[in-house]
Amino acid sequence: IDQATVVRFEAGSIFAPHPDKLSRVAKALSLSGADVYALADYLVPTDLPSLKPYLITKYTRLLDEDINKIEELVARLAKKRGFSLADTDTG
Repeated sequence: IDQATVVRFEAGSIFAPHPDKLSRVAKALSLSGADVYALADYLVPTDLPSLKPYLITKYTRLLDEDINKIEELVARLAKKRGFSLADTDTG
């Protein structure tokens, strides 16, 4: 984020900051993205993403095959415990 944008954030002159900029500000300041979104009056989701989108977003260096293996393992563990991931996924 350029210095001018930071100054405008600090001055409160950006009334509807773009979510992408908010994410970058949060990351630069080591803050929770959810906290920054809430402070900017954005709705913050209360549910969690399903496993695959979470893994893709959080662990960007994992390969597709790694993510598929993790999904398979978690599905097997869920089945062993008597439930399906479809029962718990919200996304």
